[in-house]
Amino acid sequence: MKLSKIKYSELNSRQKEIFNFQKLSAVLADYGFNCIKLADDWQGADFLAYHKDGQDSLRVQLKARLTISEKYLGKDLYMAFPVKDNWCLIEHDVLVELVRIHTNWLNTSSWIDNGNYHSASPGKQLLNAIGVNILETT
Repeated sequence: MKLSKIKYSELNSRQKEIFNFQKLSAVLADYGFNCIKLADDWQGADFLAYHKDGQDSLRVQLKARLTISEKYLGKDLYMAFPVKDNWCLIEHDVLVELVRIHTNWLNTSSWIDNGNYHSASPGKQLLNAIGVNILETT
């Protein structure tokens, strides 16, 4: 069998989620985490990340872009999403507060009417604010 690389753009949404989980799991392994994919969104989490120190365990919601949602508020949930060639891992409620400070997203109809907002290309000011939560892939 000859292996050949796939094109992410040709994957369906379920395949993209699995692909992103595998990529992020590899990055989190460099930071001492073992990741376990969940069959369903258990308490809002797509996967669990357990740190080697035995002290930290994270419930993580994986997204293809920066996403905030009212349904995740107050759930001690982490959001993970790609940022350029790296990944961001940040507490959802901290992310919402940074969004409140650095954008007008919480004043949009998407947030007010639907309780969620997402962006594939967040502004530089917000990216700088979440910068400490960027996991380097190299």
